[in-house]
Amino acid sequence: MAGDSLGKLFRITNWGESHGPAIGCVVEGCPAGLELSKADIQPYLDRRRPGQSKLVTQRKESDQIQILSGIVEGKTTGTPISLMIENTNQRSSDYDEMANLFRPSHADFTYQKKYGIRDVAGGGRSSARITASNVAAGAIAQKILKAQNIEILAWVESVGDIKANCQFDQVTDEAIESNDVRCPDSDAAKQMEAKILEVRKAGDTIGGVIRCQIRNIPVGLGEPVFDKLEADLAKAMLSINASKGFEIGSGYAGTQMQGSQHNDIFYNESGTTKTQTNHSGGIQGGISNGMPIDFTVAFKPVATIMQKQKTVDIDGKSAEIQGKGRHDPCVLPRAVPIVQAMAALVICDHWLLNKTISSL
Repeated sequence: MAGDSLGKLFRITNWGESHGPAIGCVVEGCPAGLELSKADIQPYLDRRRPGQSKLVTQRKESDQIQILSGIVEGKTTGTPISLMIENTNQRSSDYDEMANLFRPSHADFTYQKKYGIRDVAGGGRSSARITASNVAAGAIAQKILKAQNIEILAWVESVGDIKANCQFDQVTDEAIESNDVRCPDSDAAKQMEAKILEVRKAGDTIGGVIRCQIRNIPVGLGEPVFDKLEADLAKAMLSINASKGFEIGSGYAGTQMQGSQHNDIFYNESGTTKTQTNHSGGIQGGISNGMPIDFTVAFKPVATIMQKQKTVDIDGKSAEIQGKGRHDPCVLPRAVPIVQAMAALVICDHWLLNKTISSL
């Protein structure tokens, strides 16, 4: 199976399955001399782990990180860093009756047709469980970026038709983490929580939108053709399970504007060139312009629902299926740290690449 790696210089390779003994990743390209320990990584995993609130799957995984290589005396050596998280609470029997059935909107059908075999338990490689490894790697990327004063924030902007009302350039980590939904608008968060619980009680699921803002980004990250910064961000975001849309800056709303309205006018402030508006989302011509990078990611409702649905079996015969096991009624609260991590991986890769170019 190809497609398990992301990045050029700061590169990660993800491995493992949802119900296997462990999941993990290998991080290459991390500079030597970075102080790194489990304590730098674990808080990010705690934000993503299952069972953390009544709004998410009740699978009980502590997601304790293990660092197997690349560290000597508490510092990175510049060699590959191998990260591992043991799976301790698998209930593979929940999937026994699905072995011959295709779950609607899951990867069952496409995996079976492409590879001729699939891991039924938890969806194997198609499971969102494997994103824990990316979050662990993203924690390392965020430590590198924080040393450069680059800040990455992500939060739930909407659940269903309930939308947050906040000035996104004023959102703080404290506001995001003040509730289980991870929405900085406390009034909207209460409505979102009630909606998620209502949907869960009905055996259904619901989707929404996560917003991400990257602040204090330097000018010059990204390349002008195939390695545009927004293109790499889009690839990273759309690699996340259940993601179905990516918009940066004005996005589709920009199609309803004229150039005279949409253009970001330049001005100088204390010797720094800025723009009066940020319809470009911080990226022009594939390269960061120094303004905050602002994008949103759309997530569909979780495919596994606790209601009966029609489907077909592996022989193409009509059948009926009903979800079983422990699943998220809404991925949004746990997807926030995943979006943050994936953004960090892309920005860290481009920052290191740009540093290499500028040093020649």
